[in-house]
Amino acid sequence: MLTKKQYALLMFIDKRLKETGISPSFEEMKEALDLRSKSGIHRLISALEERGFLKRLAHKARALEVIKLPDNKGAYAIPSDVSANNDNYSDSVEIPLYGKIAAGTPIEALRDESEMLSIPSSMVGSGDYYALTVEGDSMMEAGILSGDTVIIRKASHAHNGEIVVAVVEGYEVTLKRYKQDKNTVSLIPENHNYEVRTLPSDKVIIQGTLSGLIRNYN
Repeated sequence: MLTKKQYALLMFIDKRLKETGISPSFEEMKEALDLRSKSGIHRLISALEERGFLKRLAHKARALEVIKLPDNKGAYAIPSDVSANNDNYSDSVEIPLYGKIAAGTPIEALRDESEMLSIPSSMVGSGDYYALTVEGDSMMEAGILSGDTVIIRKASHAHNGEIVVAVVEGYEVTLKRYKQDKNTVSLIPENHNYEVRTLPSDKVIIQGTLSGLIRNYN
């Protein structure tokens, strides 16, 4: 699935190529997508290349070729200038897709505002949300598999039994079930092959609670 920004960039490049025969500049693409820097455009183009939608032509400056467009546009996020006229997307919201939950990578280091995810508004409530890609099988018995995208509501506190994004000892980010007991916190995996980790409360910072999950079967 393409993110809204990826889809918008692909359609912008395709439209410009059909109109002029020349790829838009990185500055034009940045302005069209209202991004703060050209580095975001580089990442979007790389993602579209990896998915087989775009190709950079060697030995030619600003040369891009659109290999294909989405077969089923309904499966992809629609650019903001047309979404208001499309009933299928009038009830969706965009949240940041920060990256993978991986040990040694704080949430702050994952943030990339060029990667956004369109989801049904019914998946979120009040508050701020972000998405992360799950890596590993420690939560498989809770139905959370490697490669799934989890929707996280930003929070600094959690109730016992909730699944949380936690930062351990200031650097390791993990997705686990939460339990607090007096001055300790237990981070409980949902896989009998993994052990429960119990730490002093001041060694664990909550950065969100699980709100939803998206799974791709492609």
